Amino acid sequence: MCASGKYSSRGPALIPRMKTKHRIYYITLFSVVLLGLIATGMFQFWPHSIESTADWGLDRRSVHDAPLIRLPVANPIPERGDLSCRMHTCFDVYRCGYNPKNRIKVYIYPLQRFVDEVGVPISSTGLSREYNDLLSAISDSEFYTDDVTRACLFVPSIDVLNQNSLRIRETAQALAMLPRWDKGMNHLLFNMLPGGPPDYNTALDVPRDRALLAGGGFSTWTYRQGYDVSIPVYSPLSADVELPERQPGPRRYFILSSQTAIHREYRAELERLKEENGEALLLLDKCSNLSQGVASARKRCYKGQVFDYPQILQESSFCVVLRGARLGQATLSDVLQAGCVPVILADSYILPFSEVLDWKRASVVIPEEKLPEMYTILKSIPHRQVEEMQRQARWFWDAYFSSMKAIGMTTLQIINDRIYPYAARTYEQWNNPPLVKWSSVNSPLFLPLIPPRSPGFTAVVLTYDRIESLFRVITEISKVPSLAKLLVVWNNQNKSPPEGEKKFKCPECTAIDGLSLDQTHMVERSECINKFASVFGTMPLKVVEHRADPVLYKDDFPEKLKSFPNIGSL
Repeated sequence: MCASGKYSSRGPALIPRMKTKHRIYYITLFSVVLLGLIATGMFQFWPHSIESTADWGLDRRSVHDAPLIRLPVANPIPERGDLSCRMHTCFDVYRCGYNPKNRIKVYIYPLQRFVDEVGVPISSTGLSREYNDLLSAISDSEFYTDDVTRACLFVPSIDVLNQNSLRIRETAQALAMLPRWDKGMNHLLFNMLPGGPPDYNTALDVPRDRALLAGGGFSTWTYRQGYDVSIPVYSPLSADVELPERQPGPRRYFILSSQTAIHREYRAELERLKEENGEALLLLDKCSNLSQGVASARKRCYKGQVFDYPQILQESSFCVVLRGARLGQATLSDVLQAGCVPVILADSYILPFSEVLDWKRASVVIPEEKLPEMYTILKSIPHRQVEEMQRQARWFWDAYFSSMKAIGMTTLQIINDRIYPYAARTYEQWNNPPLVKWSSVNSPLFLPLIPPRSPGFTAVVLTYDRIESLFRVITEISKVPSLAKLLVVWNNQNKSPPEGEKKFKCPECTAIDGLSLDQTHMVERSECINKFASVFGTMPLKVVEHRADPVLYKDDFPEKLKSFPNIGSL
C-alpha cells in the first residue's frame, strides 16, 4: 500500500506534467507563426496614406476601394500651361541628382477617387485599362521608386489619356490638390486624345501649370520642343490582333487607304487617284452590310467586298495616314505593325518620339496640298529603299508602339536622356534594329555598328569617274596594317561602277566628261556665288589657298618630306 501510494504520488504524476509542457510549447509556436502571417498580410494589404511607401498596383488595391476625395468648388485651378517652358526653366533637375546608374526615379501617386461636392466623379470612365497598363509598367520598371523623397519625376494616378471622358475644371482642381504638385514642377501627364469639338485643340485642354505633357496629337504650335514628349495614339488592336512579321518586298497593292472618317475633300481626291491608277490603289471605307454581331472596327469594305482589318494593311507597300479631327491617329500604329510604309499627310503634326526617331527611314511625309501628286512621289522611291523602310516601320512598332509599356518606357527614356545627356542613347541605338543580317552594304544609313574583332578602321573613298586614281588610292591605303574595311562611294549616277576591289583598266575613260572641264561650269558657279552674295548683302567668302594631301602617292619627294605638320594657308 505504501509502495503503491508512493508510486502513485510520484510516478504517474510525471506523465501529465510532460504533456502539459509540450502542449504549451506547440501552442506558443503556433501562435508566433500565426501572428507573423497576420502581420505580413496586414502590411501588404492595409490601406496606406497618400505618401506612404507602399508599392503601386491595382492587384493589391481595387479602384473602388480607393479613398474618396471631394473637391470644393472654391478649390484653386492651375494655370493654363506655360508655352515657354523648357527643361532649364520649368523642371528642377536638382531633384534628380547624381546616381551611379544615371537613371531618374519616378513616383506614382496612390489611387484616389475624386468627386465634386455632389459626388459626381471627375471622369466618366475612371481608370482605363490602357492607363492601368501604363502605370503598372512604370511600377515594374527600374525607373520606379516608392520613396517620394527620392523621386525626380511624379506621375499622377489621374487618368487623362482621353479628354472626352474628363470634366476639365474638376480634373485641374484634382491635379492642384496633389501634395507634391508645386505648380506642376517635375510632374508628367499622359494624354493621347486631346481637345474636343468643335476646334479639337492639339494639346490637352486641362490647365496643368508647368507639368510636362506626353501628348498624342501635338502640332508645331502647341509642342514645346525639348520639354514635352510626342507619343503615339495607342491602337487597341495591338493587344487583340497579332500580325506576323512579313518579309519586305512588293505587295499586292501599291497604295492603300483604310481610314473611314476622313474629310470629304480628301476622299474625293483619293477616289480620283483610284480612277487614274486602277488596281494599284485600294480605297477602303466602313462597311454598311455587315451581319449582326460582326465588329465593324475589324472590317473594311470596297464596293461590297469585305476585308479583315488590320490584316489587309499587310497587302500594300504604302498605307495612307491622313489627319482626322485630331492630328494623331491610331491608324499610324496599325500601319507600322503591318510593316506597311506610312504615307503621312498631316501638316504641322509632330510625329511620335520624333526627338529621337528618324522618321525618314520608316515613312514618307507629304504636305496635304500635294495629295494629288502622291502616286508620282511614291513611284520615284527605289524598290530597295522601300524594302528598308518596310523593315524599319515594323521595327519601330515592335520597339516603341506595340504596348502601353513600350510607349511609357520610351517616354521615360527620352526624359532620362535629357537629364543625363552624357549617358544618353545614341542615334544608332534609337534607330538601328539590334539584329540585322547583312549580305552586302546597301545603304550608308544601315551600316553595321559592331566593330571588328581585330582593331582597325574603315576607310571611305569618294570617287566619280577617275578609275586609275581610285585604284592607286586603294593600293596605298590597303598597305596600312590597321585597315579593317574599305568602302568606295561611287558618285557617277550615269555610269555603273567597275565590277570587282581587283585591278581594273578603263581604256575608254577620257577626261573630256569631267565636270571641271565643262565650259559652262565656271560661269554657272560664278553666277551662283554672285547670287548668294547679293542675298547675303556682302561677300562672306574669302580667297584661301589650302593644301591637304596626306597620301602624296603621286609626288616624287623623299619620304621625310611627305609629312606636312603645318598644313594650312600657303
